[in-house]
Amino acid sequence: MKAELLISWLLRIGVGLSGMFVIAGMIGMIIGHPAGEHIANLGLLLLIATPVARVAASIVLFARERDFTFVIITTTVLLLLLLSFVLGAAGG
Repeated sequence: MKAELLISWLLRIGVGLSGMFVIAGMIGMIIGHPAGEHIANLGLLLLIATPVARVAASIVLFARERDFTFVIITTTVLLLLLLSFVLGAAGG
């Protein structure tokens, strides 16, 4: 149960921070602040990074529980996520 609570808090904090940055950036853009767009983009980056952080945290939690089958599976998922980011950045 403790692991599920940690994961849920990680997701809530990530989404909450992301929303705050996006809203702050949008307000900045409306009032003409030059950094508004960058702040909003940071919020979107946080939104993308939140599930990646969840997967990384899951690896640690599974390792602490000595559930090495899920450590391998979750590590594979994390590597595929990171590979998709690298390939997406290289292609776009």
